[in-house]
Amino acid sequence: MKLLCVLGPTASGKTKYAVQLARQMNGEILSADSRQVYRGMDIGTGKDLGDYEEIPYHLIDILDAGEKYDIFRYRKDFIKAYNDVVSRGKFPILCGGSGLYIEAATRDYKLQDVPQNPVLRAELEKEDMATLVAKLATYKHLHNSTDYDTKQRLIRALEIAIYQDEHPDFVSPDITLPFDPSEVKYVGVSVSREVRNARIDARLEARLREGMVEEVKGLLDRGIPAENLLYYGLEYKFVTLYLTGEMTYEEMVDKLRIAIHQFAKRQMTWFRGMERKGIDIEWREIQ
Repeated sequence: MKLLCVLGPTASGKTKYAVQLARQMNGEILSADSRQVYRGMDIGTGKDLGDYEEIPYHLIDILDAGEKYDIFRYRKDFIKAYNDVVSRGKFPILCGGSGLYIEAATRDYKLQDVPQNPVLRAELEKEDMATLVAKLATYKHLHNSTDYDTKQRLIRALEIAIYQDEHPDFVSPDITLPFDPSEVKYVGVSVSREVRNARIDARLEARLREGMVEEVKGLLDRGIPAENLLYYGLEYKFVTLYLTGEMTYEEMVDKLRIAIHQFAKRQMTWFRGMERKGIDIEWREIQ
């Protein structure tokens, strides 16, 4: 085993579990979260950095909020962090809930630094979400319709999938994984849907008390465009809509709660899809 991957949906307790394993294995944690890479986006992304205690972590707070990030850059950053951890005699533990990032870090996919296609984006912008999801599902590459909660992310995913389909033989030379995918062990952390939803609701209330709305307002006040925050989805999408007057506070809380429930369900759908592709996940229920 060259890498241990601890995965699970939001509010499953995977980070605390990964920390316990890191203590036992002289390990360090590499994050597989698509939004925790951003500095200044702490409450909304649920970084909960105190959970790591004395265990070093990587791939968190590596970009300024507002920058665009993709799986190509993530895979390069992951490889760099992985090699650093191993070079110091520590054991690497990948932990997160983004199935897209997990697969980018552990599977032998051909990834390209895909350029933006303004003409294609303009065409796709005319379609509704359901049409984009159906279109994306027809492609056989890494991307699919389970890890996207905004139209912008769906369009980017299609942009990448179409480019990969049109350029099947091109792969950038510097993103080969430093291990074989067979050398990765996957441990899934799960709780019942009822427990998970109750935790999501309680955590949302806590984050609102801790200043999540103020955090998003601060990002807007720093000049980060509202459309960038909408791109990040979930907490940043709905709080931004509230702050820009497009919904009431009560509507924001209610719709956000439902959206996070649905997101957790999509995360589990992704993990089940990994299993259907032959990836062995050892599931453990953590109270």
